[in-house]
Amino acid sequence: MTTDTAPIRVFRGAEVAPHLAAVAALRMQVFRDFPYLYDGDAEYERNYLAAYADSADSVFVLAFEDEAVVGAATGIPLAQDGAAFQAPFRQRGLPVGDVFYFGESVVLPSYRGRGLGHAFFDAREKHARELGFKMTAFCAVDRAEDDPRRPAEYQPNDAFWRKRGYARQPGMTMRLAWRKVGSDRETGNDLTFWLRRWEPA
Repeated sequence: MTTDTAPIRVFRGAEVAPHLAAVAALRMQVFRDFPYLYDGDAEYERNYLAAYADSADSVFVLAFEDEAVVGAATGIPLAQDGAAFQAPFRQRGLPVGDVFYFGESVVLPSYRGRGLGHAFFDAREKHARELGFKMTAFCAVDRAEDDPRRPAEYQPNDAFWRKRGYARQPGMTMRLAWRKVGSDRETGNDLTFWLRRWEPA
């Protein structure tokens, strides 16, 4: 699979092992910017990505420039993710076993706007549907419109996600802590889920 930017390769579970360090570095670089402002933790990244790689049903969709990873997206059955990710679904009465969760979609700035976002969603949705999942979902951090840390040129992805058929689920929010850029301690962050339901194939 290719875009007009870079070739895309799809890996399942442990197949991604040779590229995990590159994905971790990419996550720390991209999530350092607004809205996540994540001051990366290498140990957390290793553990987080290892859990995905340990799942036989997980998916990694990577974009390459030569052999360098310039974009990455992941997914895993929600039932295999942590309790914090499952809790909003259980509270809403949605079966966790019906949901395939998209972990992240990160692309280096110079490769954005060239089709990688759609390619990442296409590949993960195809993977989830082949496994028989009825819903795909992801979460995004909540930041106020007037957040003083928001760059003037920042554009949220909400319109893109809606065009992909996803709907934000008010009230389906979890709270995760991480150390933000410029801070010496972890603080909480609210993340709200977006959901798409799939008709039977």
